[in-house]
Amino acid sequence: MEKNKQSLSIIKIGGNIIDNPTELAHFLADFSKIEGNKILVHGGGKSATKMAQSIGLVPQMIDGRRITDKPMLDVVVMIYAGEINKNIVAQLQANNTNAMGFSGADGNLIQSTKRNHPTIDYGFVGDVQKVNTPLLQTLINSGIVPVFCAITHNKNGQLLNTNADTIASELAIAASEVFEVTLNYCFEKSGVLTDVEDENSVIEQINSALYAQLKEEGAIHSGMIPKLDNCFNSLSKGVQKIKIGHHRMLQNKAALHTTITL
Repeated sequence: MEKNKQSLSIIKIGGNIIDNPTELAHFLADFSKIEGNKILVHGGGKSATKMAQSIGLVPQMIDGRRITDKPMLDVVVMIYAGEINKNIVAQLQANNTNAMGFSGADGNLIQSTKRNHPTIDYGFVGDVQKVNTPLLQTLINSGIVPVFCAITHNKNGQLLNTNADTIASELAIAASEVFEVTLNYCFEKSGVLTDVEDENSVIEQINSALYAQLKEEGAIHSGMIPKLDNCFNSLSKGVQKIKIGHHRMLQNKAALHTTITL
């Protein structure tokens, strides 16, 4: 008889949590209190944009996704894999969480290919092909809390900027072979909102039929669409549960948030 799978929480943070030191400290304290196996995935788009602008680069985005030329790749590697990742790991150690920071290149944990799009050249942007699940499982079973930044590699020496929401969902899909996975997307809002200005306009449950309808009506902010696409992809491939909302939902089960189901 198959042994019950251990549970694993995968939490992705981005947006204003990373940019606000006080908010980040609160989040990392909440994250540290989560019991059991866990992984943290972080983006960091705003810090990279600020750094790029300070050295005269003009960031380009299409549908919420960054175009990454060589100078921009250098910036995102420096900010995501360097400054943000190591600061988070250091703060987690201060919270007695034995974290270790990773890019996809470390231990060949996440391998990607350069995005091939029929009409848009995204530059050095990666689409995830493979997660090294056995190594991930070994790290987690050793009591390590992996902290992933949004950088992967192609196994031919090229680093690639990769959407952090996608990394979280691909890790969740791969890990669901060996763990019972809950995926949490934490950001500064209380969930998926019908009105970005109204924190109480949270859509508490979204299934695929409602999602199609909301997209058709233009009722969802364009930046949320890649995140929700990832959610439905993850659920269709074995992830148990997905929640989107403010990080207070990690410790307060009654906090308003959005639950995604098929």
